[in-house]
Amino acid sequence: MGLTARVLAVDAGNSKTDVAVVAGDGTVLATARGGGFRPQAVGVGSAVDAVAEAVERAFAAAGVSAVDQVSACLANADFPVEEERLAAALDARGWGGAVEVRNDTFALLRAGVPEPRGVAVVCGAGINCVGMRPDGRTARFPAIGRISGDWGGGWGLAEEALWYAARAEDGRGEATELARALPAHFGHPTMLALIEALHLEHIAHARRYELTPVLFATAAGGDPVARAIVDRLAREVVAMATVALTRLDLLAEETPVLLGGGVLAARHPQLDDGIRELLAAKAPKAVARVVVASPVLGAALLGLDAIGADREAQERLRGFFTTRPPTPSPGD
Repeated sequence: MGLTARVLAVDAGNSKTDVAVVAGDGTVLATARGGGFRPQAVGVGSAVDAVAEAVERAFAAAGVSAVDQVSACLANADFPVEEERLAAALDARGWGGAVEVRNDTFALLRAGVPEPRGVAVVCGAGINCVGMRPDGRTARFPAIGRISGDWGGGWGLAEEALWYAARAEDGRGEATELARALPAHFGHPTMLALIEALHLEHIAHARRYELTPVLFATAAGGDPVARAIVDRLAREVVAMATVALTRLDLLAEETPVLLGGGVLAARHPQLDDGIRELLAAKAPKAVARVVVASPVLGAALLGLDAIGADREAQERLRGFFTTRPPTPSPGD
């Protein structure tokens, strides 16, 4: 399709959606931000409606009604069958001639590499890992929680911290400062009081994620239990990355391993150092680095890959997102 083609890039996460309309030469024609993408909670149709609102604003700003390629990286697209279902739903909107849907972790990966080659681990609310090679081979995990073997992410860390703190207070487990720090965060004197408040939903369910930074602060203070939880997360990140590298036959090659999501991007020293030390032992040629680029950049680069855009177009696109991030929605 070349330089005259246009791409619609979509990065849709649980809390927000970023879209960009990009020309084939890498020029960004418009960006917009919309609400979260939660098909598992509201259904595919309603979830795509939320994306459509941002797409329509971006199309209006760009002066277009359709594009040649839709590149969508979507949260909750965990299995190929889900990607196919979501691709069909996007295709029905008539936004572009070709539609490609991937899990949103691929957006982070592509945003951090000059070509579609490497491995990315995301640790935000949950944890996930993907890998890709230029020949189209990919590695991925279902990443839908404990039933798919996952541990980690903001929710998993908060839950683990609560488990240890509850047992420390009532005598079933070893002592830990978490038994004081976790309830104190919410203004409660004891773990028993916090457990009651959580159980009766006096504290909103979503606020449990606030306990993850408390865990890291407690670990930084030297608490052995908190430090053990952080060390376990480092092992999980490296285990996922190493398996993905192995599946793609990349262990013997110098390969980027990109780290993203709120937990990893925070660069907590114990976690960051632990990941790098373990990765050096298990995958010596892997090069770990944290990615802070906007994931919609990755979705757009995947779209440019699909239309055969050149390296100059990719660099032009990167330059835009380096100097000017996507437009936030009011109140974001």
